[in-house]
Amino acid sequence: MATLRKRLAFFWSFLTLLPLVRPQVQLTPGQFEPAPYINAAWTNGTGASVSINTKDKALRNNTAPYLSGILFEDISHSGDGGIYAELVRNRAFQGSAENLIIPFAPTLEGWYPVGDARLSLDLLHPLSDALQVSLQVDIPLNATGEVGFHNDGFWGMAVTPQTYNASFFVQANGFRWNSTITHIDVSLRGNATGSDVFVSSTIDMASSYQPVAYQYRNYSVQLVNNVTAPTSNNSLYITMNAEELRGQTLYFDLISLFPETYKNRPNGLRKDLAENFKAGNFRFLRFPGGNNLEGYSIQRRWKWWQTTGPLMDRPGRPGDWTYYNTDGLGLLEYMYWCEDMDLVPVLGVYAGFSLDIATYDTGYTNANEWPVELMQHVLQEALDELEYLTGNTSTYWGAQRAAHGHVEPFDIPFVEIGNEDFFSYDYPARAAFMLNGLKAAYPNITYIYTTADLYATQPAKFNITLPKAVIWDDHVYAAASYFVESFDQFDNWQSYTYENNISASNDVYASLMEYHVSSIDNRTGDPTFDYALASVNHPRMLSAVAEAVYALGWERNPDTFKLSAFAPAIQNVNFYRNTPYLMLFSANPNDTVLSTGYYQEQMFNTYYGTQTLPFNITQGGFNPLFFAAQIDVAKEVVYLKVVNAGHTTQKLTVELDMEYGYVNGTILEPPVAGDLNAFNYFGNPTAVVPQAIDGLGAFGAQSVFSWQVPAYSVSVLEFSAGGDGGQTAERIDRGSKQLTTRQVAYILEEEL
Repeated sequence: MATLRKRLAFFWSFLTLLPLVRPQVQLTPGQFEPAPYINAAWTNGTGASVSINTKDKALRNNTAPYLSGILFEDISHSGDGGIYAELVRNRAFQGSAENLIIPFAPTLEGWYPVGDARLSLDLLHPLSDALQVSLQVDIPLNATGEVGFHNDGFWGMAVTPQTYNASFFVQANGFRWNSTITHIDVSLRGNATGSDVFVSSTIDMASSYQPVAYQYRNYSVQLVNNVTAPTSNNSLYITMNAEELRGQTLYFDLISLFPETYKNRPNGLRKDLAENFKAGNFRFLRFPGGNNLEGYSIQRRWKWWQTTGPLMDRPGRPGDWTYYNTDGLGLLEYMYWCEDMDLVPVLGVYAGFSLDIATYDTGYTNANEWPVELMQHVLQEALDELEYLTGNTSTYWGAQRAAHGHVEPFDIPFVEIGNEDFFSYDYPARAAFMLNGLKAAYPNITYIYTTADLYATQPAKFNITLPKAVIWDDHVYAAASYFVESFDQFDNWQSYTYENNISASNDVYASLMEYHVSSIDNRTGDPTFDYALASVNHPRMLSAVAEAVYALGWERNPDTFKLSAFAPAIQNVNFYRNTPYLMLFSANPNDTVLSTGYYQEQMFNTYYGTQTLPFNITQGGFNPLFFAAQIDVAKEVVYLKVVNAGHTTQKLTVELDMEYGYVNGTILEPPVAGDLNAFNYFGNPTAVVPQAIDGLGAFGAQSVFSWQVPAYSVSVLEFSAGGDGGQTAERIDRGSKQLTTRQVAYILEEEL
């Protein structure tokens, strides 16, 4: 199974070198290989009885405070064209995957002339040292009417009632400039005709405010919009009067349009996607990757210092997922994301390994690694980054952070050293060098290793002992049964040794900060099994059930297991990589699909106790029923999470050593009983959403509870000692409306 996991992880990273697979936007059930069942849970179980101990507090463990979080890297245009709210594509002509001559070189991708204007790229009038290419706009001598250009965004622009902020830089050509311009018009229009103007504003050009030939001037304007466009097939238009500009030339750069952002942050996050993350009740944000930390090459790694400060000073870089990154979503923006959602940052630092294409062509060598003897340079980059984030204003980098707008230092509790370094050769030595140098300067940070020799591609050369107090980050992309079979993986993890070379002492911890169910189970010997369609491209109930079983195993072991994150978190449907996601989105916020995996995580994150509770299984056992118990001490409620991974209804009997007066319940189950292939998709984004469990509510003082658990379901039961429930007020999005657990209880009481 370890070999399977390693191969899947290799396949995941190797996707960086593969051509993009365009999406089936209207994918519906029936367009993939159906899974008849989960092999590992195919059993004729007869249910289970469990006795939960709430009295003996010595047997409890404090739950892991940051168990579930978000892994974010710019993949599938999840950043540029995604949660980074910028609406203009290729805004500064930094680079483009559309250039077929020089990969990632600048193009006019996304830009189109209006009227008689002629567009080209210019290298002679750079906006800054970082942004070297501008848009040259030539107006012919015979031009008439309206001239200029427009940008159609990242596969469209949604136009809704709100205030948009547009800005751009302009410089004139000294030999072809008569200073006759009186205004520039900025508007949002439909692409169908170009004449459907939804909102418009004019920048008046007084003589002292006109473009000049010796430098760029910055112009900005607000578009106060009151209408909703029928589709997202719209563009930003910047236009002028041809009669004023005949025979003249202007240069434009850093052309930007922002809608209203989450928490109204300048240069901030797309509001609807950010709100979905907030509603998921996650605890941490791991950034900037992922493979996108490492770079296609050492020279193109994520250089944190080039992602800070004014946008005109950020050059961007070729991202690891086949498109150019603007780095508008930079280090400080990630930290604001954490602040605004009350997330703990898990900072990934570059550790000397990059995904060099030449290495893949020639076989694994250390050609894509910094030599160990030169790692001081890499270490210093990480030390400078931590000084930027945590240093006071008396330090050089702390003063830079303050100058960029955040005077108070940040708290960085976790640092991950590299990413998926099992592809490399010298990670054991590089990691030790980085760890020793970082701990010497920042001893209170918890450090995370990205690999153990269990998954190394060079096992004979890759001997690593996990140092004390380090968290090991595992990544798992596997079939559904692997997740079910691994339910007890961490039960005794600290008491044995994996293979020969890895030490797992009581001072070493585990995490899983990339995972998803990647395929259905192989039905051995079935000649009709279509491997091409067997991948789980869209998360199904199969995914939610299997991942929930694995998650119960993490929740049961908070002394060992600390952090988890689904990957990738979000994908733009127009750059969809045929891999699972928590959110699938387009330019139109109404299209966003929250997956079964998102709802499973939201349920587990929302109903999360402060301590684990011990229990005894008095009848039956695990599989197909899986469960774990917690208590929220402050709210005085017991949470019992239950997963039925089997194909039949299973009876669950629960005995508590306390009397309860109320039971609330939330369930994620297929709309058709037993359909483990059900999933949410464009056209039906709420096919599978959490629902209140019918038939629960006030029971009077009881200590025994029985329930028929539906097949292929994920549930959370909440037992309250009080008579009115109402101990919690977390919200779960159940599709058509928001219900608190208190409201659920009242509704069910009325039904009873």
